[in-house]
Amino acid sequence: MKSGSLLALLLRISIALELAAQAHAYAPLGHEIVGAIADERLANTPTAAKVRALIDGLSLEKASLLADTIKGWDKNGVDNPKSFRVASSNIDRQLRDFWRANPPAHDMDSGAPSHHWYHYTDVPVVPAQNYGDGRAGRSQWDVVHMIPYCVEVLRGRRPEQNERKITRPVALILLAHYVADIHQPLHVGALYFDAQGRIADPDRDQSALADEGGNTFTLELSDEPPRTRGIRKKTFHAFWDYDAVNALFPQVPIRGRKRELQAQITPLKEQLVRELAAHEPKNWRMPASLDVTNYAEAWANEILPIAREAHERLEFTNVHPTQQETRLVAAGEAADKPRRDAVSYRVWAANIVREELHKGGWGLADLLEKVLK
Repeated sequence: MKSGSLLALLLRISIALELAAQAHAYAPLGHEIVGAIADERLANTPTAAKVRALIDGLSLEKASLLADTIKGWDKNGVDNPKSFRVASSNIDRQLRDFWRANPPAHDMDSGAPSHHWYHYTDVPVVPAQNYGDGRAGRSQWDVVHMIPYCVEVLRGRRPEQNERKITRPVALILLAHYVADIHQPLHVGALYFDAQGRIADPDRDQSALADEGGNTFTLELSDEPPRTRGIRKKTFHAFWDYDAVNALFPQVPIRGRKRELQAQITPLKEQLVRELAAHEPKNWRMPASLDVTNYAEAWANEILPIAREAHERLEFTNVHPTQQETRLVAAGEAADKPRRDAVSYRVWAANIVREELHKGGWGLADLLEKVLK
């Protein structure tokens, strides 16, 4: 790819991310870190050559953003003359076909699943359980099912002419994103409440309402900087997407112009990626006897206790049912509880994020090495 074309591509991706400013798992920065670690781990290997060939020279770091970037097509559709391009013409065409086959939908009983559903699952964190222990919050279109779906396409065990229009390049692009998603606690675990705002077990109380991965709850921590005019409370989910990741770089100001902050974060991100890629994370390997199609469920089970603690460290107030599109969900406010260990919620979350991004990057590289043989 010529340098001018590459610059144009990066500009389009940047614009697309602005248009797709919804709740992204780990936001662009977290996804880039996972993809970049995998790039480092695979550098100069046959697997890296196969990755480049499949996605027209894109790095995993850049490819990891595309599953969120295409959310920017949701408003006007991919056939609008003004719809932006996200990659080479070949990859762009395949992603548009994928979007058409999985258009945004609000009704869980719609004829075609929404590509938004593929990023998460809502396993109850109370009572404690594994993914396979119940049915509430799970679906055939959640991240635990879609990772093996993409794996089977890459392996050639599922045809590329499938209903979901997930070709081998699209499968690789989605895996580069979904593996990070499943390492984000609030993309796996959810808390459920009854109509009176009390924590409930949705397998016993089918009317219990989920916290939507924290998207419908605001979060205000005791160490929060004073909010200035025009700055709203963030959501619980957004804290894990953005603040907990940005906390890895405490030397960068919390607020400022986007370009200036990006210029400061980029070299720090590159340094962090080199460090994490060079040092093996603890307890990241899957059992040798476990088939790669079962990795997603194992990853979900590993992060569920963390998702539970992410909720347990908070106090939820003003919990009430609210209408969101076609369904009722739980909404309210959250704040951190005083801790005997004196570790703030922000510091604890940042440590978790560092560990999970580390595992996610190594896990993605390992998965691709095994799938792209």
